[in-house]
Amino acid sequence: MAEPMYRRIAQDLRQEIEGGKLRPGQQLPTEGELRERYGASRNTIRDAMKWLTNRALVDSRPGQGTFVVERPDVVVTTLSVDPKTGLGGGEGVTANAEVSVAGRTARSGTPRVEIQQADDEVAGWLQIAAGTMILSRHQSRFIDGMPWSLQTSFYPMNLVSMGAHRLLVAEDIAEGTVTYLHETLALAQVGYRDRILVRSPGQNEAVFFGLPDDGRIPVVVVTRIGYAASPDGPVPFRITVSVYPADRNQFTMNSGAIPDDLLEPACRHEVALRIRSLAATPLRQRYPVPADACTTATRTSGREFAVPPALLRQAAPTVCVSSAKTPITAHCREGMADARNNDLVMRRLRLSFLDPLARTR
Repeated sequence: MAEPMYRRIAQDLRQEIEGGKLRPGQQLPTEGELRERYGASRNTIRDAMKWLTNRALVDSRPGQGTFVVERPDVVVTTLSVDPKTGLGGGEGVTANAEVSVAGRTARSGTPRVEIQQADDEVAGWLQIAAGTMILSRHQSRFIDGMPWSLQTSFYPMNLVSMGAHRLLVAEDIAEGTVTYLHETLALAQVGYRDRILVRSPGQNEAVFFGLPDDGRIPVVVVTRIGYAASPDGPVPFRITVSVYPADRNQFTMNSGAIPDDLLEPACRHEVALRIRSLAATPLRQRYPVPADACTTATRTSGREFAVPPALLRQAAPTVCVSSAKTPITAHCREGMADARNNDLVMRRLRLSFLDPLARTR
């Protein structure tokens, strides 16, 4: 059976989009131009545009025309537990480290804190009676300035009465609430369970993420229930619901033995080198490793500082650091740059910590 003409037109345009002839953000030929080009009717061209639109390849703008969709760069989030910290992936410093390894910048908005009654669903997750007062923290997350996820966490109010007062403050808890609760209340998360749901975005979600309002780009909802130890076994102490638009997010889960370089962010971290005096703090003191592992060095004032090759494996090609009033040269995998000013220079250097190096930090 012959393929419908609108499908042939759509596939032809799709090849031009995926092949780069039609670039992201570029306007497609007008309806009239496409009719002339393919010798097709108006309805056939419109059906072809609908086919491309339903696959999120083009977007029609009233009064302007049809444009190739500018696809965001995808971020891959590891949902499985970090074997070194025991923290869940996709949250707090673990998530930020994973974003940084990709050479990107994560930022969280100011939390919105509310005290409310638990609805039936949340009450069931927390194993409390419906209507019990709980605390919620709602926060938006951005990567390179683009809206990336929405996160709402629910906590029993007794955590506040026990001393976790920062939960009530509308400020970011940079170390993550799981770490904060552990350090403040000795409340350790011993496990968590994720439920993953794919659905159409709500109106507010579509507006925040800039998604089409027809639901053709879904959102992925990850509901995480964190458990703490008790004499009766693990009990839930927090719920975190994260909403991710599917056009800019992918997920991985690790199980069992896999190569170290795939353990993100467990064994790979970005380190911000904030150095005021390398002479006072040699890199060997910061990252102790066997001497024979150090083959690359920086020099300042005639002193040599050993830098393990693994630390430079992910280094940007023109990374340099300097201490105040002292020029330092940092040798990287693909190049070298000098810093020769009298001010503190802070550059972000992407580094890989692979076993056994990770355990020497």
